Amino acid sequence: MQSFRTELENPVVEKDIIDLADKIHEFNGGKLDEEKFRSLRLARGIYGQRQPGVQMIRIKLPYGKVTSQQLRRICEVSEEYSTGRLHITTRQDIQIHYVDINRTPELWAQLERDAITIREACGNTVRNITASETAGIDVNEPFDVSPYAHALFQYFLRNPISQEMGRKFKVSFSASDTDTGLSYMHDLGFIAKVKDGVKGFKVMLGGGLGSQPRLADEMYSFLPANQIVPLMEGVVRVFDRYGERKSRAKARMKFLIKDLGLDGFRELLEEEQLAIPFQTYEIDADSYPEVTVSQLEPPTVVLEDQRNFELWKSTNLVPQKQEGYVAIGVKVLLGDFYIDKARQLADLVEKYAAGEIRLTLRQNILIPYVRESLVPFFYQELKKLGFAEIGYNTAVDITACPGTDTCNLGIASSTGIADKLEEVIKAEYPHYVNNPDVVIKISGCMNACGQHNMANIGFQGMSVRTKDKLVAPALQVLLGGGNLGNGNGRYADKVIKIPSKRGPEALRSILDDYDKNGNGKSFVDYYEEKGQMYFYDYLKPLSDVTNLVPSDFIDWGNSEKYEKAIGVGECAGVVIDLVATLLFDSEEKLETSKLTLEEGKWAASIYHSYSSMVNTAKALLTAEKTKVNTHIGIIRDFDKLFVETGKFKLEEGFEKSVLQLKENAPTEAFAKSYLKKAEDFLSAVETYRQLELATT
Repeated sequence: MQSFRTELENPVVEKDIIDLADKIHEFNGGKLDEEKFRSLRLARGIYGQRQPGVQMIRIKLPYGKVTSQQLRRICEVSEEYSTGRLHITTRQDIQIHYVDINRTPELWAQLERDAITIREACGNTVRNITASETAGIDVNEPFDVSPYAHALFQYFLRNPISQEMGRKFKVSFSASDTDTGLSYMHDLGFIAKVKDGVKGFKVMLGGGLGSQPRLADEMYSFLPANQIVPLMEGVVRVFDRYGERKSRAKARMKFLIKDLGLDGFRELLEEEQLAIPFQTYEIDADSYPEVTVSQLEPPTVVLEDQRNFELWKSTNLVPQKQEGYVAIGVKVLLGDFYIDKARQLADLVEKYAAGEIRLTLRQNILIPYVRESLVPFFYQELKKLGFAEIGYNTAVDITACPGTDTCNLGIASSTGIADKLEEVIKAEYPHYVNNPDVVIKISGCMNACGQHNMANIGFQGMSVRTKDKLVAPALQVLLGGGNLGNGNGRYADKVIKIPSKRGPEALRSILDDYDKNGNGKSFVDYYEEKGQMYFYDYLKPLSDVTNLVPSDFIDWGNSEKYEKAIGVGECAGVVIDLVATLLFDSEEKLETSKLTLEEGKWAASIYHSYSSMVNTAKALLTAEKTKVNTHIGIIRDFDKLFVETGKFKLEEGFEKSVLQLKENAPTEAFAKSYLKKAEDFLSAVETYRQLELATT
């Protein structure tokens, strides 16, 4: 552990890593409850795998930007601690698998040497903030959203208001009205706008995917850029206090907006304004690092496959607003590639481009700032790496989550069927290879990590049971989803469930029908015209399970008979409600409140004190077997069951006492008095609890 103290320059990061190592030691020694430990490690990017005894590590890469040096560092870490395979996610992260949890602190320390974090990559936190991969180079953008995405990432990293929410919270930035950041499916989405010469954003709130997808509401048609940080702080505070915590199925922002309505949410947001430390928060976009493009000249290139080169250019080049430059799209099959290729790619872009890559929302790589004259050279070098496959962001570029390969929640293979569907398109539908208007996505379960329910053609892993009670892998076919631009979208309809092995036949049927009858319409418009029942009737013969053959009971990419096996999901681990553990947590929160108070961070100290008080009340309610679904419910139920009944003396009432954080500006004086109130409350509850135990 000493190496962390000597190698890391940032004391906050150093303490974080040492704390993780200490918690792992406590857990291994039986001193830390498994569920509490799960919550802690998830918030540090450590996620349980389907395979026992190993972990997936999610590396948080804000808006998908990765420098050459950072990519090399990730490769070193993967080589030392993992299998050498990198996986790009649909949230612009990189995941590595099969990691020993005891080595995660040193792994994290190695990443931080190049300013790479795993903090809050999983768990009930603000997840990686995503953005259009073309940010900064987009020909249609009013300005570069990168500095603003980066500012939000920095502001909310380790922010006490977003450490223990009911569920995860996802944020996106779109470079232009084409909404390539997909704002309509995010908890909070920002679309770049300029009004009267002022930079700002259209703001979308309460979108989400999963088993019950919801389109985001427009919160503001235009919000100046200096108000996005205060807005998000208020939104997160309301979500933290009023959001569901017990039932994971109802714990996302979209359900809170559905219950309260947009106007009701705005009212609660207004109540938080006094507690927010900044009414405006200036983001100095001009200080964002400037791009430096290498002027090194490569060796002369003579291409032998000119025809393939021209086809590759037609699908894989992305225009830039900077004259003389293009970006190159690299299609990464299912987002998986190995460190030998990654290292060579890092060297290539450092020597001949801008020394950075962008990870995309479709699990690909974009190389910006390639001089137009160097395109043939890049094609040659990428071809050597196996990175010159045609079809970047086209129909043949299928998105898929890991599914049953490594995920606990996977029901059916998503990677296996994705491989097969790409084969079908390449071999039988070559005219779709450069068609960017048909989007195909696959998820191994309903949680939509592969974003299947926003696709034109989507598949969701399921299982199907025959009359003889035999279980086979299946796919839910979804049709008609799409991004309509400027915060508008359409979610796909669930059309029919079919055995997995009939997935290719289903795709053939859909494409054949579209080719025959589409008449030049977009797929979304064609589906809208025909309707759900048309496609249900059309595909119904494929749903028959009375005529299955032995191969139908073996999933794609597997050789053994299918067995439905779902583990414990960790998309948002929930802390177990043990009274002693909760009270211990409250003590830790107060210690953190004291530290932040000493550092002059009044708002942070206040929120830690608030969290301690709610957590302490939760402990007594848990002992009474009372529901503790929301913070506001805990606060009000404590008054009802303890204060109003006279069991617990609190003159001003708990709700009035604890919610003083909304009625006072975050000053030093209030932070001190509020901390004292939290300390006194914990002390009184501990005394009450001891007396209660002594008499039972």
